[in-house]
Amino acid sequence: NSIHEGTHGIHGLDLLGRKVTMQDGALFRAISGEIANTISKAKSQEAPRELHANATVLEHTWHRIGSVTRALYTTGDLNKTLANASLYLEAVGHAVVAWMWLEQALVAAQRVPQAGDDDKDFYHGKLQACRYFFNWELPKVGPQLDLLASIDTTALDMQDAWF
Repeated sequence: NSIHEGTHGIHGLDLLGRKVTMQDGALFRAISGEIANTISKAKSQEAPRELHANATVLEHTWHRIGSVTRALYTTGDLNKTLANASLYLEAVGHAVVAWMWLEQALVAAQRVPQAGDDDKDFYHGKLQACRYFFNWELPKVGPQLDLLASIDTTALDMQDAWF
């Protein structure tokens, strides 16, 4: 577990400290564009109403991630920006996984009507997994973004001598 947490921290630092700002934010803009395309498809008339609702939640979440990312970088102190990089990685990771489930659900919803029984079960499973993720996992991101936006320095302020 501690090895996993250490690795999680390294990846969080890499995401927030390097990849988000790489090429003046080009990677962040690119994934934002892909997510926006999926949201647009899910909000179309052809998509099931539930996926429209999921798209709205994802859109709000991704917008918040953008706002929090900007807030983290306006601190003027890289230590404060990176102090909670692991939590940032978890929040962004959940939003990206939600996007991937929404994309899969769009395909599944389109294929269910003409699918055979075995395939129909497979596609219903995809839709249910998407429903689960949006109902149980994605809601965890809101409080994480609230904490990140507060630029909390509790972990950063810890001193070695206090152990």
